Amino acid sequence: MIKLRMERQRRIEAFAALGAVLRSYFSAGPDTDFPKNSSLRLLDDAVDATVNHNPWFILPHIRYALDAIAGLLTAEGLEQWAAGYDDRWTVHENKKNIGVVMAGNIPLVGFHDFLCVLMSGHRFNGKLSSDDDRLLPALVTILTDIEPGFGSSVSLSTGHLSGFDAIIATGSDNTARYFEYYFGHVPHIIRKNRNGVAFLSGGENENDLDGLAGDIFLYFGRGCRNVAKLFVPGDYSFQNLFAGMEKYRYVLDHHKYRNNYDYYKAVFMLNGVSCHDTGFLLLREEVSISSPIAVIYYEYYDTVGQVKERLQAGADLIQCVVTGDSRIAKGIPFGASQRPSLTEYADGVDTMDFLLRLHDR
Repeated sequence: MIKLRMERQRRIEAFAALGAVLRSYFSAGPDTDFPKNSSLRLLDDAVDATVNHNPWFILPHIRYALDAIAGLLTAEGLEQWAAGYDDRWTVHENKKNIGVVMAGNIPLVGFHDFLCVLMSGHRFNGKLSSDDDRLLPALVTILTDIEPGFGSSVSLSTGHLSGFDAIIATGSDNTARYFEYYFGHVPHIIRKNRNGVAFLSGGENENDLDGLAGDIFLYFGRGCRNVAKLFVPGDYSFQNLFAGMEKYRYVLDHHKYRNNYDYYKAVFMLNGVSCHDTGFLLLREEVSISSPIAVIYYEYYDTVGQVKERLQAGADLIQCVVTGDSRIAKGIPFGASQRPSLTEYADGVDTMDFLLRLHDR
């Protein structure tokens, strides 16, 4: 047990050092000319390559993702997180090969799984998405320079996974069925499509609505934690919300986003669907949770109890609930949807607990 705690501490120190590198990168600014052969230059080159490779991954969004990860990787935060699993650490470490199928909808979306696998003492066998196959390899290189012991515990590829003892896979509802078929014979976590929702009381201030706008528009709304649906009171006026969104009007300059906006605007017009049009976002009254890019659904409510019932009924479709109202359980603050804590696990499944229990199999 003492040995395991020592190993855990080494991992914490290594990831905390990686966090320090990321904070240095972020604080340096986007136009910094980093020294050749430095960790910061390596990361900056990976960021540039990603921007050129994937039009959805624009520089401000990549930097936001790196900054969010840096905020997680502090010695104090990692130690507190690991201490929550003291009863799960076994006397004899039985390393497993953990296959991880990573999504590519937003930058470094699979980093938390990467962190969990290595922190739990297993080997990470990652299948990178072709949409995001440059950033994590750069972080792995920096991490293994910090702690060479991780070198034998990480393998990355864009091909088929093999030789795995357990699987963590993230994808759409369609790919989840594929994952269940091919990976169902081993211990697994298989995640499906989910979205963020927001509960508005009508008393939100300017800062709240500014944060909510970020929850909607960051990553062009492509993340599972992006707000796709609003619950608003029956007499709600959208005027202040629209004002808070104005700073994100730049999304219309992105050709892929604009194609979505133009397409759904035309579809709604042809079908006589009533909606609010901000000029860069369409808001449609709709019961469904998941909305397409450039569209947000909203639903009126009469009582908080109605919303609670809707949230409970749609729990399998909801990743997080953004609100400033304490009457909504497990709500997160406006503007925080894309900065989950270490203990905010995707789909509500405790990844660390799953991985630590594998040592006993």
